[in-house]
Amino acid sequence: MIDWLQHSTGGLLTLAVVSIAVLLLLIIKFKVEPFIALIVVALLVALLAGVPVEQLVGSAQKASDSLLEKGFGSILGHIAAIIGLGTLLGAILEASGGAQVLMDKLMNAFGEKKAPVAIGLAGLIFGVPVFFDIGIFVLAPLVYVAAKRSGKSIVLFSMPLLAGLSVMHAFMPPHPGPVAAAGLLGVSLGWIIIMGLAVALPSWFVGGVLYSYWIGKRINVPVPEEMLAAAEAAREDNGDREPPSLGLVLSIIGLPLVLILAGTFGSILLAKGTQLYSVATFFGTPAVALTISVLLAFWLLGFRRGMTREKVAELSAASLKPVAMILLVVGAGGFFGAVLAATGIGKTLATELSGIGLPVIALAYVISCVIRIAQGSATVAIVTTAGIVAPVLADLNYSQPQLALVVMAIASGSIIASHVNDGGFWIVSRYFGLSVKETLQSWTVLETILSVVGFVVAAVLSLVV
Repeated sequence: MIDWLQHSTGGLLTLAVVSIAVLLLLIIKFKVEPFIALIVVALLVALLAGVPVEQLVGSAQKASDSLLEKGFGSILGHIAAIIGLGTLLGAILEASGGAQVLMDKLMNAFGEKKAPVAIGLAGLIFGVPVFFDIGIFVLAPLVYVAAKRSGKSIVLFSMPLLAGLSVMHAFMPPHPGPVAAAGLLGVSLGWIIIMGLAVALPSWFVGGVLYSYWIGKRINVPVPEEMLAAAEAAREDNGDREPPSLGLVLSIIGLPLVLILAGTFGSILLAKGTQLYSVATFFGTPAVALTISVLLAFWLLGFRRGMTREKVAELSAASLKPVAMILLVVGAGGFFGAVLAATGIGKTLATELSGIGLPVIALAYVISCVIRIAQGSATVAIVTTAGIVAPVLADLNYSQPQLALVVMAIASGSIIASHVNDGGFWIVSRYFGLSVKETLQSWTVLETILSVVGFVVAAVLSLVV
């Protein structure tokens, strides 16, 4: 039996399927923290597949070359600084009142009739540097006021916002999912940004505009009075502070994206070894680009506008707390992927796929969908799926744009069918006063539309790049 598991195609495939099933069982049934479940399953798979203990965990004298440490370290070394810096950037933009400025300008530009589109665009733009749930906390009061003034259902205004925040969180750096997948699959963040925008914008238009207008006319939910009271209180708290200019807010959000893209295209168009190539590479490095943007944000949005050092330090510490669990999950996912590669499961999957003609991009999407629906976390779905498909891609000689589109397929699968096992489902229900049935009819369907459209766009693009 052990020999069959370790050396036959059927055994290795069985080991892959059972490992994913056990992983989901631990997370869903026994409520084990995902990063612990990933470590446990990876260790068991390695031992059953016959990986030597010294190769797996090293020795008391030296563990740095072990699968455990290299699996964790290789991915965390790539993404830890990016996620941390992106989190800090979002925190200072939120605390400075940048969201209010952005929303006010868009509302004035689009007018009352197209207010849902303006709110959706605010979600798209502000969703670049801030986490999904933080974006809701900050922008929800503005949705309450817009819905109250119009006298229409809060669903009409909340769904475009949620669509904008969701696609940015799923597809765009510096959010944990796409950054982690890029690290696991070896993709430049410049290509992730390009393909992320190519997938996110049509997904948002179909789900956040077309579907949101349709469902907003069919589910009539007035704004609860306590939500309006909270919105007014938030306005009063920020009333004494001079808001930053829209140009400044957009410049700080866009600066790291421009620098990263310049570094990506510079590496293609400029001759290696030249001074210009070195400058583009240095400033286009994601950690460097984000550091510059964060320092500018601290000065221009913080210190220059009256924030004390103590306030900035407190803001930074509070914003970084949620990052720890994300990094642990991503690190454990990196270890799981390293084990799958070392055991030969990845090559076995690649051989089987090439035999049946199933595109890797479709496989990645299906696996991500299954893991997302089963356990609820988009980040866990992305990290687990990327770990599974990384060994499959190792020998396929995919270009950077093709790998970026596989990341988009994984990210698309990670947001499908948000339901009661997803924390985001309950945040949406609570913040917009929707019943469980109304949340399923609006938010769950919206996420599924975003997922399907995102995958279709990624699949079509994969045929031409």
